[in-house]
Amino acid sequence: MANDDPQTLVSTDWLAAHLTDPDLRVLDASWYLPGSGRDARAEYDAAHIPGARFFDIDEISDHRSDLPHMAPEPEKFISRMRAMGVGDGHQVVVYDGMGLFSAARVWWLFRLMGKRDIAVMDGGFPKWQAEDRPVEDMPPVMRDRHMTVQRQAGLVKDVTQVAAAAKLGDREILDARAAERFRGDTPEPRPGLRAGHIPGARNLPFTALLNPDGTMKDPAALKAAIEATGANLSKPVITTCGSGVTAAIINLALERIGHRDHSLYDGSWAEWGMFGDLKVATG
Repeated sequence: MANDDPQTLVSTDWLAAHLTDPDLRVLDASWYLPGSGRDARAEYDAAHIPGARFFDIDEISDHRSDLPHMAPEPEKFISRMRAMGVGDGHQVVVYDGMGLFSAARVWWLFRLMGKRDIAVMDGGFPKWQAEDRPVEDMPPVMRDRHMTVQRQAGLVKDVTQVAAAAKLGDREILDARAAERFRGDTPEPRPGLRAGHIPGARNLPFTALLNPDGTMKDPAALKAAIEATGANLSKPVITTCGSGVTAAIINLALERIGHRDHSLYDGSWAEWGMFGDLKVATG
Protein backbone atom coordinates (compact mmCIF):
# COMPACT_ATOMS: atom_id res chain seq x y z
CA MET A 1 0.00 0.00 0.00
CA ALA A 2 1.21 3.49 -0.82
CA ASN A 3 0.79 6.56 1.35
CA ASP A 4 2.03 5.08 4.63
CA ASP A 5 1.19 7.44 7.46
CA PRO A 6 2.49 6.60 10.96
CA GLN A 7 -0.46 8.55 12.39
CA THR A 8 -3.18 6.57 10.62
CA LEU A 9 -2.30 3.55 8.50
CA VAL A 10 0.92 1.74 7.58
CA SER A 11 1.59 -1.23 5.32
CA THR A 12 3.08 -4.58 6.23
CA ASP A 13 6.13 -3.48 4.22
CA TRP A 14 6.48 -0.37 6.40
CA LEU A 15 6.21 -2.36 9.62
CA ALA A 16 8.67 -5.00 8.45
CA ALA A 17 11.18 -2.26 7.59
CA HIS A 18 10.80 -0.62 11.03
CA LEU A 19 10.30 -3.71 13.19
CA THR A 20 13.68 -3.39 14.93
CA ASP A 21 13.43 0.37 15.55
CA PRO A 22 14.11 0.90 19.28
CA ASP A 23 11.17 3.27 19.73
CA LEU A 24 8.61 1.17 17.87
CA ARG A 25 5.93 -0.63 19.87
CA VAL A 26 3.60 -3.14 18.22
CA LEU A 27 0.24 -4.05 19.77
CA ASP A 28 -1.97 -7.02 18.96
CA ALA A 29 -5.47 -5.66 19.60
CA SER A 30 -7.42 -8.68 18.37
CA TRP A 31 -10.98 -8.87 19.70
CA TYR A 32 -13.88 -10.97 18.48
CA LEU A 33 -17.63 -10.76 18.83
CA PRO A 34 -19.19 -12.93 21.54
CA GLY A 35 -20.10 -16.27 20.03
CA SER A 36 -17.45 -16.08 17.31
CA GLY A 37 -15.65 -19.10 18.70
CA ARG A 38 -12.30 -17.30 18.58
CA ASP A 39 -10.06 -16.58 21.58
CA ALA A 40 -7.93 -13.50 20.93
CA ARG A 41 -5.51 -14.12 23.79
CA ALA A 42 -4.97 -17.77 22.90
CA GLU A 43 -4.30 -16.83 19.29
CA TYR A 44 -1.78 -14.20 20.41
CA ASP A 45 -0.03 -16.72 22.65
CA ALA A 46 0.23 -19.15 19.73
CA ALA A 47 1.62 -16.65 17.20
CA HIS A 48 2.11 -12.90 16.94
CA ILE A 49 4.33 -10.35 15.23
CA PRO A 50 7.77 -10.34 16.90
CA GLY A 51 7.81 -8.00 19.88
CA ALA A 52 4.06 -7.41 19.86
CA ARG A 53 2.27 -6.86 23.16
CA PHE A 54 -1.33 -8.03 23.65
CA PHE A 55 -3.78 -5.16 24.14
CA ASP A 56 -6.86 -6.56 25.92
CA ILE A 57 -9.74 -4.31 24.83
CA ASP A 58 -12.09 -5.74 27.46
CA GLU A 59 -9.60 -5.45 30.34
CA ILE A 60 -8.22 -2.01 29.46
CA SER A 61 -11.65 -0.44 29.84
CA ASP A 62 -13.88 1.27 32.39
CA HIS A 63 -15.06 -1.57 34.62
CA ARG A 64 -17.30 0.82 36.55
CA SER A 65 -19.64 0.78 33.56
CA ASP A 66 -22.07 -2.04 32.81
CA LEU A 67 -21.50 -1.40 29.10
CA PRO A 68 -18.87 -3.42 27.22
CA HIS A 69 -15.30 -2.12 26.93
CA MET A 70 -16.02 1.56 27.50
CA ALA A 71 -12.97 3.82 27.29
CA PRO A 72 -10.91 3.66 30.50
CA GLU A 73 -10.03 6.61 32.65
CA PRO A 74 -6.66 8.14 31.71
CA GLU A 75 -5.07 6.84 34.92
CA LYS A 76 -5.91 3.24 34.07
CA PHE A 77 -4.76 3.67 30.49
CA ILE A 78 -1.42 5.10 31.69
CA SER A 79 -0.98 2.29 34.21
CA ARG A 80 -1.59 -0.45 31.66
CA MET A 81 0.57 1.14 28.98
CA ARG A 82 3.47 1.72 31.37
CA ALA A 83 3.34 -1.95 32.43
CA MET A 84 3.42 -2.92 28.74
CA GLY A 85 6.46 -0.72 28.15
CA VAL A 86 4.55 1.73 25.95
CA GLY A 87 5.13 5.40 26.64
CA ASP A 88 6.09 8.84 25.47
CA GLY A 89 8.26 8.97 22.37
CA HIS A 90 7.10 5.64 21.01
CA GLN A 91 5.66 5.08 17.56
CA VAL A 92 2.86 2.58 18.11
CA VAL A 93 1.48 0.26 15.45
CA VAL A 94 -1.62 -1.79 16.21
CA TYR A 95 -3.04 -4.76 14.32
CA ASP A 96 -5.70 -7.45 14.74
CA GLY A 97 -6.44 -11.01 13.69
CA MET A 98 -9.32 -10.17 11.34
CA GLY A 99 -7.45 -7.84 8.98
CA LEU A 100 -9.00 -4.54 10.03
CA PHE A 101 -11.63 -4.97 12.70
CA SER A 102 -10.71 -4.12 16.29
CA ALA A 103 -7.33 -2.43 15.74
CA ALA A 104 -8.99 0.86 14.79
CA ARG A 105 -10.66 0.94 18.22
CA VAL A 106 -7.24 1.03 19.89
CA TRP A 107 -6.05 3.63 17.38
CA TRP A 108 -9.03 5.78 18.41
CA LEU A 109 -8.37 5.11 22.11
CA PHE A 110 -4.79 6.37 21.80
CA ARG A 111 -6.11 9.45 19.99
CA LEU A 112 -8.64 9.97 22.78
CA MET A 113 -5.71 10.01 25.20
CA GLY A 114 -3.95 12.66 23.10
CA LYS A 115 -1.39 10.32 21.53
CA ARG A 116 -0.85 10.88 17.82
CA ASP A 117 2.05 8.57 16.96
CA ILE A 118 -0.33 5.65 16.50
CA ALA A 119 -1.11 3.76 13.29
CA VAL A 120 -3.04 0.68 12.24
CA MET A 121 -1.23 -1.98 10.21
CA ASP A 122 -3.23 -2.34 7.01
CA GLY A 123 -4.50 -5.87 6.41
CA GLY A 124 -3.63 -7.01 9.91
CA PHE A 125 -2.22 -10.37 10.94
CA PRO A 126 -3.84 -12.29 8.05
CA LYS A 127 -1.89 -10.19 5.53
CA TRP A 128 1.31 -10.47 7.57
CA GLN A 129 1.00 -14.26 7.65
CA ALA A 130 -0.01 -14.52 3.98
CA GLU A 131 3.24 -12.76 3.10
CA ASP A 132 5.17 -15.33 5.15
CA ARG A 133 6.60 -12.72 7.49
CA PRO A 134 8.12 -13.71 10.86
CA VAL A 135 6.00 -14.58 13.88
CA GLU A 136 6.82 -15.75 17.39
CA ASP A 137 5.05 -17.30 20.36
CA MET A 138 7.15 -15.76 23.15
CA PRO A 139 6.03 -12.69 25.09
CA PRO A 140 8.32 -9.68 24.72
CA VAL A 141 10.51 -8.36 27.52
CA MET A 142 8.72 -5.28 28.83
CA ARG A 143 10.20 -2.42 30.82
CA ASP A 144 8.21 0.44 32.32
CA ARG A 145 8.08 3.56 30.19
CA HIS A 146 6.73 6.90 31.36
CA MET A 147 3.57 8.06 29.62
CA THR A 148 1.67 11.33 29.76
CA VAL A 149 -1.80 11.74 28.32
CA GLN A 150 -4.15 14.62 27.60
CA ARG A 151 -7.69 13.35 27.09
CA GLN A 152 -9.36 14.80 24.01
CA ALA A 153 -12.97 15.00 25.19
CA GLY A 154 -14.21 16.07 21.76
CA LEU A 155 -13.40 12.65 20.29
CA VAL A 156 -16.06 10.80 22.32
CA LYS A 157 -19.80 11.32 22.69
CA ASP A 158 -22.23 10.11 25.35
CA VAL A 159 -25.87 9.17 24.93
CA THR A 160 -27.16 12.65 25.78
CA GLN A 161 -24.95 14.28 23.16
CA VAL A 162 -25.95 11.72 20.53
CA ALA A 163 -29.65 12.13 21.32
CA ALA A 164 -29.25 15.90 20.86
CA ALA A 165 -27.47 15.40 17.54
CA ALA A 166 -30.19 13.02 16.34
CA LYS A 167 -32.86 15.58 17.22
CA LEU A 168 -31.10 18.64 15.82
CA GLY A 169 -29.55 17.03 12.73
CA ASP A 170 -26.47 19.21 13.11
CA ARG A 171 -24.13 16.21 12.90
CA GLU A 172 -24.03 13.18 10.68
CA ILE A 173 -24.40 9.89 12.56
CA LEU A 174 -22.79 6.96 10.73
CA ASP A 175 -23.54 3.40 11.90
CA ALA A 176 -20.91 0.77 11.06
CA ARG A 177 -23.13 -2.29 11.64
CA ALA A 178 -24.26 -4.61 8.86
CA ALA A 179 -27.29 -3.42 6.91
CA GLU A 180 -29.66 -6.06 8.31
CA ARG A 181 -28.83 -5.05 11.88
CA PHE A 182 -29.17 -1.37 11.03
CA ARG A 183 -32.61 -1.96 9.49
CA GLY A 184 -33.68 -4.09 12.45
CA ASP A 185 -34.26 -7.17 10.28
CA THR A 186 -32.16 -9.42 12.48
CA PRO A 187 -31.86 -9.59 16.29
CA GLU A 188 -28.86 -8.07 17.99
CA PRO A 189 -26.11 -10.49 19.09
CA ARG A 190 -26.32 -9.08 22.61
CA PRO A 191 -29.46 -10.21 24.45
CA GLY A 192 -32.01 -7.68 25.63
CA LEU A 193 -31.39 -5.05 22.96
CA ARG A 194 -34.05 -3.69 20.64
CA ALA A 195 -33.43 -3.93 16.89
CA GLY A 196 -32.98 -0.92 14.63
CA HIS A 197 -30.92 2.25 14.63
CA ILE A 198 -30.66 5.78 15.98
CA PRO A 199 -33.18 8.04 14.22
CA GLY A 200 -31.45 10.05 11.49
CA ALA A 201 -28.39 7.79 11.40
CA ARG A 202 -26.99 6.59 8.08
CA ASN A 203 -25.72 3.09 7.50
CA LEU A 204 -22.08 2.68 6.53
CA PRO A 205 -21.14 -0.97 7.13
CA PHE A 206 -17.44 -1.01 7.97
CA THR A 207 -16.94 -3.62 5.27
CA ALA A 208 -17.78 -0.94 2.67
CA LEU A 209 -14.51 0.76 3.65
CA LEU A 210 -12.36 -2.33 3.05
CA ASN A 211 -10.97 -4.15 0.07
CA PRO A 212 -11.63 -7.89 -0.33
CA ASP A 213 -8.23 -8.67 1.23
CA GLY A 214 -9.10 -6.80 4.43
CA THR A 215 -7.01 -3.71 3.68
CA MET A 216 -8.54 -0.24 3.76
CA LYS A 217 -9.63 1.36 0.52
CA ASP A 218 -7.68 4.32 -0.83
CA PRO A 219 -8.81 7.81 0.28
CA ALA A 220 -10.78 8.53 -2.92
CA ALA A 221 -12.74 5.29 -2.57
CA LEU A 222 -13.27 5.93 1.15
CA LYS A 223 -14.73 9.36 0.41
CA ALA A 224 -17.00 7.88 -2.25
CA ALA A 225 -18.25 5.16 0.13
CA ILE A 226 -19.02 7.71 2.84
CA GLU A 227 -20.76 10.10 0.45
CA ALA A 228 -22.80 7.23 -0.98
CA THR A 229 -24.68 7.11 2.33
CA GLY A 230 -25.94 10.64 1.66
CA ALA A 231 -23.80 12.05 4.46
CA ASN A 232 -22.92 15.72 4.24
CA LEU A 233 -19.19 15.91 4.97
CA SER A 234 -19.38 19.60 5.72
CA LYS A 235 -20.92 18.52 9.05
CA PRO A 236 -19.18 16.95 12.03
CA VAL A 237 -19.58 13.15 12.17
CA ILE A 238 -20.45 10.86 15.07
CA THR A 239 -19.72 7.17 14.52
CA THR A 240 -21.55 4.28 16.17
CA CYS A 241 -21.85 0.50 15.90
CA GLY A 242 -22.73 -2.38 18.24
CA SER A 243 -20.35 -1.59 21.10
CA GLY A 244 -17.91 1.06 19.88
CA VAL A 245 -15.36 -1.21 18.17
CA THR A 246 -16.03 -1.19 14.42
CA ALA A 247 -17.30 2.40 14.60
CA ALA A 248 -13.64 3.38 14.94
CA ILE A 249 -12.97 2.06 11.43
CA ILE A 250 -15.15 4.92 10.16
CA ASN A 251 -13.18 7.37 12.34
CA LEU A 252 -9.96 6.05 10.82
CA ALA A 253 -11.41 6.41 7.32
CA LEU A 254 -12.52 9.98 8.05
CA GLU A 255 -9.03 10.81 9.26
CA ARG A 256 -7.58 9.27 6.09
CA ILE A 257 -9.69 11.55 3.88
CA GLY A 258 -8.84 14.65 5.92
CA HIS A 259 -12.19 15.02 7.70
CA ARG A 260 -10.96 15.89 11.20
CA ASP A 261 -14.23 16.76 12.97
CA HIS A 262 -15.33 13.30 14.03
CA SER A 263 -16.14 11.54 17.29
CA LEU A 264 -17.27 8.11 18.46
CA TYR A 265 -20.38 7.20 20.46
CA ASP A 266 -18.75 4.92 23.00
CA GLY A 267 -21.94 3.32 24.31
CA SER A 268 -23.19 2.67 20.77
CA TRP A 269 -26.11 0.29 20.28
CA ALA A 270 -25.25 -1.67 23.44
CA GLU A 271 -26.48 1.45 25.27
CA TRP A 272 -29.04 3.00 22.89
CA GLY A 273 -30.79 -0.30 22.21
CA MET A 274 -31.18 -0.97 25.92
CA PHE A 275 -33.22 2.08 26.96
CA GLY A 276 -36.91 2.05 26.06
CA ASP A 277 -37.23 5.83 26.32
CA LEU A 278 -34.83 6.36 23.41
CA LYS A 279 -36.48 6.28 20.00
CA VAL A 280 -35.51 3.56 17.54
CA ALA A 281 -35.87 3.69 13.76
CA THR A 282 -36.18 0.62 11.53
CA GLY A 283 -36.11 -0.04 7.82
